[in-house]
Amino acid sequence: MSEAIDRRHPEFAGSDPIIRPSGRADFQANGALALAKHAEVPPRDLAAGLADEVSAADVIGSVELAGPGFLNITVPDAMIWSQVAARLGDDRFGVAAPERGRRTVVDYSAPNIAKEMHVGHLRTTIIGDCLVRVLDFLGADVVRQNHLGDWGTQFGMLIQYLDEHPDTTWRLDDLDGNTSAVSALDGLYRNSRATFEADADFADRARRRVVALQSGDPATIAVWSEIVAESEKAFRGIYDRLGVLLTADDSVGESFYNPLLTGTVDELVADGIAVDSDDALVILSNEVDGPDGEPVPLMVRKRDGGYGYDTTDLATIRYRIRDLEADRLLYVTDSRQSLHFRLVFEAARRAGWLTEGVRAEHVPYGTVLGPDGRPFKTRAGGTVRLMDLLDDAVSRARAVVAEKNPDLDPAELDRIAEQAGIGGVKYADLSTSRVKDYAFDVDRMVSFTGNTGVYLQYAHTRIRSILRRAGEGSHAVDGGVALDGAERALALALDSYGEVLVDVSMSLEPHRLCGYLYELARAFTSFYEACPVLGSEDPVRGNRLALCRLTARTLGHGLGLLGIAAPDRM
Repeated sequence: MSEAIDRRHPEFAGSDPIIRPSGRADFQANGALALAKHAEVPPRDLAAGLADEVSAADVIGSVELAGPGFLNITVPDAMIWSQVAARLGDDRFGVAAPERGRRTVVDYSAPNIAKEMHVGHLRTTIIGDCLVRVLDFLGADVVRQNHLGDWGTQFGMLIQYLDEHPDTTWRLDDLDGNTSAVSALDGLYRNSRATFEADADFADRARRRVVALQSGDPATIAVWSEIVAESEKAFRGIYDRLGVLLTADDSVGESFYNPLLTGTVDELVADGIAVDSDDALVILSNEVDGPDGEPVPLMVRKRDGGYGYDTTDLATIRYRIRDLEADRLLYVTDSRQSLHFRLVFEAARRAGWLTEGVRAEHVPYGTVLGPDGRPFKTRAGGTVRLMDLLDDAVSRARAVVAEKNPDLDPAELDRIAEQAGIGGVKYADLSTSRVKDYAFDVDRMVSFTGNTGVYLQYAHTRIRSILRRAGEGSHAVDGGVALDGAERALALALDSYGEVLVDVSMSLEPHRLCGYLYELARAFTSFYEACPVLGSEDPVRGNRLALCRLTARTLGHGLGLLGIAAPDRM
């Protein structure tokens, strides 16, 4: 259709024909409505002329003019079967790689060293992981960055406390199997904080320890390095269980940028971007004013000469653009940091680091709430440990799976429960619009009905079961077979997979992929109920098995991009 527009009106070359799925045909094109005003002709007249031209195309079965200028387009059956066959024969399902040549840095997860990962780390970790997978599949050169909180005054307190309590047990090799090193360190950090606030002499010694850490004192650095290593072991356990792609090589903590802070600040001062304010250095925003009507400041250097979070993020974005040569930067953090990143991006643009050729995007998300709709807390009011949350989901999934299939071997039950529980947690998060809060409801997450990860996993196993019963047989697709309505709906749904992935890569909204996979599973159910597969004769049987194969592959691949297992049996 766009070529027809180009021939009749060259000034509209490349215009979007605005083609969408339609309930009245295979597709509806609405481009004539938008272009008619510029062409100075009635929309219906322009659409009628376009209909005459596109009707002659081999890929068009029929075109009907409707309403004020809509075109309802139907595709020939043979063309649809041709697409099914082509996608079956392509490891990429016919999906292009529009991100090829673009280096994208994705900053996500970012737990704090010596502190346990909690429910607040769930969303950044799995949203970031999904975006990494989708962008990588679409051809981007993805650089994963786990911005660990591994530097600062808190480590002076903790290391000094450990030095003064040499009998304290916190190393993994010295602990019993029920306690992780990071759990022990988390408790010891709280003890050190309490001592710091209650004992002025200890506070002085802790401050001197911070200086020793920052100046590279070998004994202090040795303990700090061990704390980081023990913490990363615990994080690795969480990442492995969640099935995320982060590795130790992706960890680039705040300490990495410490040597870069002075140079970053000097550059900002030399360019007149950072200015003095009450003996501190700040960048006053040109875009954001505070409640008092004054520009909101970004703290570059504190009055005592120290650097904080703002300075580290300025050095980070400078490094990622200059050294990593990023074309796109994604920061997956909660929505409360939106103002902070707006100020950082503004400062980077003023400094000339963030140019027109580089996109920096904050990817904010909402909060995980408890089943009561309030912030998720333990009964004692504390923060929920992420590992406890996953244990609870897997335990509930085990009960649901055992009830549905009581004859499962215990080892098989454990495997399926782990996949269903973890998949249920991840899908519940990813299927929610990223910017919205959602309630963590385990019973709903592991349900076999409704828009859940377990439902999609079970749909995949059902199709795999059909294919096992069908045996090998022919994989040929006969384009001369007439399409049933349910076959047509399923084939067209399969055909839109690539568009959905591109949409996710641009909007950074994983829930759009979740919604697609759910609707695909429902389309398959309607197809299977309306169209006998195993009981049909060839070539109908072969074509319907082809639809089964392509649906299973697409469902499995889509779940994989969400970071969710697609089991063959359940």
